[in-house]
Amino acid sequence: MEDYGFLSILPPIIAIILALRTKQVYIALLFGIWFSWMIMNNWNPLEGTLATIESLVNVFKSPGNTRTIMFSALVGALLLFIQYSKGVEGFIIQLNKLITYFENKQKGYSRVIVQLLAMFTGIILFVETSISSLTVGTLYRPVFDKLKIPREKLAYIADSSSAPSSILIPFNAWGAFIMGLLITQGIDSPFSLMINSILYNFYPILAILIVFLVITSKTDIGLMAKAEKRTKETGALMNENAKPMLSDTITSFESKPGIKAKAYNMIVPLATMVIMMPINLAFTGWGEVKDSNSFFDHLFQAIGKGSGSSAVLYAVTAAILVAMILYRAQGIMKTKEMVDLTLKGISELMPLALLMMLAFAIGNACDLLGTGKYVAALSKEWLSPEFLPAIVFIISSFIAFSTGTSWGTFAIMMAISIPMATAHSTELPLVVAATLGGGVFGDHCSPISDTSIISSMASGSDHIDHVNTQLPYALIGGVLTIIAYLILGFLFV
Repeated sequence: MEDYGFLSILPPIIAIILALRTKQVYIALLFGIWFSWMIMNNWNPLEGTLATIESLVNVFKSPGNTRTIMFSALVGALLLFIQYSKGVEGFIIQLNKLITYFENKQKGYSRVIVQLLAMFTGIILFVETSISSLTVGTLYRPVFDKLKIPREKLAYIADSSSAPSSILIPFNAWGAFIMGLLITQGIDSPFSLMINSILYNFYPILAILIVFLVITSKTDIGLMAKAEKRTKETGALMNENAKPMLSDTITSFESKPGIKAKAYNMIVPLATMVIMMPINLAFTGWGEVKDSNSFFDHLFQAIGKGSGSSAVLYAVTAAILVAMILYRAQGIMKTKEMVDLTLKGISELMPLALLMMLAFAIGNACDLLGTGKYVAALSKEWLSPEFLPAIVFIISSFIAFSTGTSWGTFAIMMAISIPMATAHSTELPLVVAATLGGGVFGDHCSPISDTSIISSMASGSDHIDHVNTQLPYALIGGVLTIIAYLILGFLFV
């Protein structure tokens, strides 16, 4: 691979700055991709442009990318199904009863209770970040709207309770991926090391704690405070020029007239999607297990080796099929209505699928440029052992911020941070935690992160507004984490 040096970090940084400044995420990402291929084609405009087009096509050469994009599109069909069946309306009726109960007990606490429910829902669904963000946004968006809680707040809660819980409760595809990386570094007991690192993984812990404190204290800062003030005073759920990731067609789609609102018309399909996730992980990983002591050992290993992209795609497909059977049995929909709704839902989520394609393409370009490896290599010459955990966290954060992927960051940094920890005799669990936490922190701050994009989509929020309102909370958690790693670095070395 050619060494592009400093040039390798320019495309993602330019794309991020453009996205934040212009709020035109699609153009910013496309320009970043084009700039990457201009560098790799010796600044030849024709070759760079043609290579850019081919790079977008090549996104679909990866089965994992294609499955994720298909999942993003099929989500639109599922959302329209549960809206049309009055499942959302039925859920809101039941949730309103709970809100009324708490409101009678303690006046003014309905907003707090609903936000806490959304946060705990996100944590409970630790099995997959996309499922977690999607479910939280879908379930609570209508209730948040009714209580005049800004869409940015819902996106923040969905985003900051999904990835942190998935990394802290690693009995999922995240845990399997991390253990695989540890094995490649010659770690004899990868599961034990991963579990021991959780105690030192401060950023995800702080991210969830900050969400909890923001909700219970009813205190917001920065642009989130402005968003709360806007919604309370004017009723506007988004800024005037906001471009929500979820169209009005889906969020305000009319339910079928003349049918009774039933909460289970929404809960059953969504529960199917959530439950099918670990089942699909086990199914896709079952044949990969070579040696096991018992059925449960085989099952756990299978879940660890399963395909996350396959699991989410199969899960949302199963949810749509269950919804079709459920609604047909009640006489709510006929076959033609189901087909029309499916196609309409997919078409409404095409902008999200396009955005995911661009995010994958710039990630691939950064990989070819060696962006992550260049950033990581900069630290090798001057790094002092005492600063190792803090520096590893900062570098991991920057790589995740620049590339929009925490998993890609883990893959790059594990190969660097573990040998460095061994060479400097630094506690391995501490360095592993810094690597993982930095990936999640950078992902939370990045406008080109796929998990942040899905959080914005599920919540019906403007994506850049979500990134900007979440950033102050993420930075607080990041700064506190760096301080903690500096203290522990001096204590352990």
